[in-house]
Amino acid sequence: MLARHQDPIAAIATAPGRGAVGIVRVSSPQPLDGLIDAVCGRRLQPREATYLPLRDAAGQAIDHGLALHFPAPHSYTGEHVLELQAHGGPVVLQLLLARVVEACAGARLAEPGEFTQRAFLNGKLDLAQAEAVADLIDASTEAAARSAGRALGGALSKEVAALRDQLIQLRMLVEATLDFPEEEIDFLQKADAFGRLERLAAQLQAVQQRTRQGALLREGLKVVLAGQPNVGKSSLLNALAGAELAIVTPIPGTTRDQLSQSLQIEGVPLHIVDTAGLRDDTADEVERIGIARSWSAIEDADVVLFLHDLGRWTDPGYAAEDARIRARLQGVEPHRILQVFNKADLAAPPPGELALSAKTGAGLDALRQRLLQVAGWQAMPEGVFIARERHVQALARTGEHLALAAVQARSPEPALDLLAEELRLAHDALGEITGAFSADELLGVIFSSFCIGK
Repeated sequence: MLARHQDPIAAIATAPGRGAVGIVRVSSPQPLDGLIDAVCGRRLQPREATYLPLRDAAGQAIDHGLALHFPAPHSYTGEHVLELQAHGGPVVLQLLLARVVEACAGARLAEPGEFTQRAFLNGKLDLAQAEAVADLIDASTEAAARSAGRALGGALSKEVAALRDQLIQLRMLVEATLDFPEEEIDFLQKADAFGRLERLAAQLQAVQQRTRQGALLREGLKVVLAGQPNVGKSSLLNALAGAELAIVTPIPGTTRDQLSQSLQIEGVPLHIVDTAGLRDDTADEVERIGIARSWSAIEDADVVLFLHDLGRWTDPGYAAEDARIRARLQGVEPHRILQVFNKADLAAPPPGELALSAKTGAGLDALRQRLLQVAGWQAMPEGVFIARERHVQALARTGEHLALAAVQARSPEPALDLLAEELRLAHDALGEITGAFSADELLGVIFSSFCIGK
């Protein structure tokens, strides 16, 4: 541990602003008896809430509240912890915090996420669980909150631990064969090592699928509404949101800039962006800037809803402009573009196409389901744990190394040293998920993001 991890730390543990209750938390590797005597004026029973005056240096009460003492190692951080619960006024909490830092020798203000970082360093949480604390706080849907709770409870960690245990056994078999080449026993064949490798790869794919679902719950899907002016983009945004968010008029170019709205479908967050209508013949400088921003949003989108107006579908000028937009969209991966035909209340859509009416609401449910399908979402929320892109990438690297190991395993004369190395790299990639290694720089990046709940 670094020297700073031995300092007592203190912070206001509740959100900024006014509230009925606020909490000041202290964590220290050393006992907190002196601090408790100074602030509380009496000894506290472990893990028992005590109502008493919380005193300043002159012995006067700053406030009356609850004090809870959690002796190590039975605390959130694994250290000695004191929590003072007072009224949630900012001034009261700042006075309490200043008093705590003054009365606790060597105490300093905690850095963002440092309580959870200490919980990780003291073995109370692994890295995936520590990240789930922030994800639970930041959850924007019920499904995301429940999935974060499962990750905090160790669902992802258990899956990763099971994979790592199997990798360790495979490495033992390969290394035993390397260490004792003169033995007549074929350790790999006797233990069905190659069969184990295939089963491990299949199990990894199942974990990857659940992890991708969890990452979708956390990150959501960025959906950009694109198309010519007056195809109904703003009307569709209003219909999906169930509120009049965007101004809708028959005048082309009404939407000049991006308008964003977050909503959810079956617990999956969707970040919908309404953009300025795409056209080349505008003389309005403000509208031109809005169109340029529209193309920028399209480049960053997970899904582009390319809206078509069925009321003008047969008009030659409209069709020509649609063709120009379609040509420019050729730089976007086809799986990211979803063709949607609006104003189905005015005309019939081409056969087999997704059609809707933003005015009447017809076809909106089909659009929602198609968006989930494009995102790769499967309705299995009870088996999903919250995950991050970091987890997805680590599992992908694990799969790559297992695939290379399988190539060696299937060869007539496998290079066991290369096979062992690929298994080691797969093992290390899994270790990155739960923090089964020492990497202080990575820890700093992860835990410092807790200050904004990420």
